[in-house]
Formats: sequence, C-alpha cells, structure tokens
Amino acid sequence: MSTQIHPPRVSVVTVNYNGLALTEALIRSLRTQVTAPLEIVVVDNGSERDEAALLRAHYPDIKALRSDRNLGFAGGNNLGMAAATGEYLLLLNNDTEVEEDTLHRLCETLDADPSIGVVCPKIRFFDPPRAIQFAGYTPLSPVTLRNALVGFGQADDGSYDTPHETPYAHGAAMLVRRSALEKAGWMPEEYFLYYEELDWSVRIRGAGLRIVYDPRCTVFHKESATTGQQSPLRTYYLTRNRLLFARRNLGGSRRLLSELYQLCAALPKTVVTALLRGRRDLAAAAWTGAIDFLKGKTGKR
Repeated sequence: MSTQIHPPRVSVVTVNYNGLALTEALIRSLRTQVTAPLEIVVVDNGSERDEAALLRAHYPDIKALRSDRNLGFAGGNNLGMAAATGEYLLLLNNDTEVEEDTLHRLCETLDADPSIGVVCPKIRFFDPPRAIQFAGYTPLSPVTLRNALVGFGQADDGSYDTPHETPYAHGAAMLVRRSALEKAGWMPEEYFLYYEELDWSVRIRGAGLRIVYDPRCTVFHKESATTGQQSPLRTYYLTRNRLLFARRNLGGSRRLLSELYQLCAALPKTVVTALLRGRRDLAAAAWTGAIDFLKGKTGKR
C-alpha cells in the first residue's frame, strides 16, 4: 500500500546573490535547530556562478532555483514563493540564522487568528552585543515617510517581549499565510531593492489582514552583508524608492507634499552631508536616484 506524503506546512524561501557561504550557514542553522519538517527553497538570483547547482550538490533535498539575471529582492522572493508548496511561506534573508527551535511559534500565531496575514519574529543583530534590530515598526510619517524600528539597538532584556500589531513586516524575516499572498498579490517588483516589503505590507493590510510581531521566536541578522550600510547602491535605491512609495501609496495633496519634501529638502540635505564627509559617490547616487524617479525609471538601475 502506498503512503501519501503531505508537504511540510512551512516553506522557507531565501534569495541568494553571490552569497553561497551565507546561504549554507542559514541552511545549516535550520537543519540543526528546527525539528519541524521544512521545505527549503533557495533562489540563486543571477549570481556570477551557478550557485544553485552547488547548493543542489551539497543539499540534494532542497529546491535550488537558478535565475540567469538578478530579479531583485521582490522578484527573487516571488520566484521562490511560486515554487513553494507550503501552507505558510517563511521569507528569510540568506544572511540570517536561527539558534533555537522556535519557528513553530510563528505558525501558532497564524493558526490562532485567521485575521493575521503575516507574523514577524524578533530580529537581533548577529554580531555582539547582539542588540535588537526589529521588534515592530512605527507608522510612516504622513509627508516625510520616515519611521522607526521598535527596539532598535536595545538590549534583549525582556522589554520587547510583548506581542503586538505592527504596520509593516520586516523583509529579513516574515511568515506569510498563503491566502494573504492570494489576496494581496505578489511582492511588488518595481522597487528592485528596498521598500518593497513596506509596499507589500500596505497591500496586505488593504486586503483586510493584520501584521503582528511575535517575540517568542528570534532570528539573527547579519545586516547588509550584501549591499553595505553606506554604499552608493543602497543610497540610490533608498532615495528613488522612497519617492516611488509616495507615488504608489499616497494620494492628492499628501503625495505632492511628500514628493516636494523629498526632492527639495531631504535630497539636498543628503547630497550636502555626503559631500561634507568626502563621499561624492553617495552624493551622486542620491542625485541619480531622484533623477531616475522623475524619469519614471523603476526596477533595476
């Protein structure tokens, strides 16, 4: 008699870009710490070499997909989610690791309340002193589109151990109900890098679903291992995509005010600050990001 094999409830989706060592460390941490069965889906997002083939050779039971071009953060995750079979989709940056068997706590949160579409764990920095990076978000301000990470830089001393609703999910670690994907659509690919998870969060909440933070699970993040904290790449996309977010999500006078603020106040300040610090590359990246927005350019630069 044949035995029917049911797919794991959770599919882990991670995007790899020239980061084989980071991705393998994530896979090892999942294999070592997590006892519940997981489907692991890795998207090799246009790496210089075919790292999907290397991953398949080392871990033959995972799904390793190869894209010949870099699809961006959203495009890579969308490709992985399309290949995943789990009821719940756990999007994890490849520069994260888990150190305890607590991922099932996130499933419990979704199981308990069908109005929740996404749940995010506590995220701490991987390097000492391993302070908190994310314990939820504050709302974006109406015009400047600035917000803050709750608990950022604070010690994990129990002060951020209360679950609560958050307006946005964190792109480094989020468990998404498949029905939320079906209601809200795919992660928007216009951004290529940065702001796509905020935009997607708006879509998810617009579909009538909630986003919550659950501190019972912790993920450790090697922040900006790919793009760097003060890189022209990061500066370009943050400048352009904040403007793009305003255009896609604000209406009427609020959108106009936000675009004017960003172009006439925030951009000059960014450029002048970069020049005073001797970072002409950052000044040029910010300026180019604004110009590309005005030209209507989206996706990869």
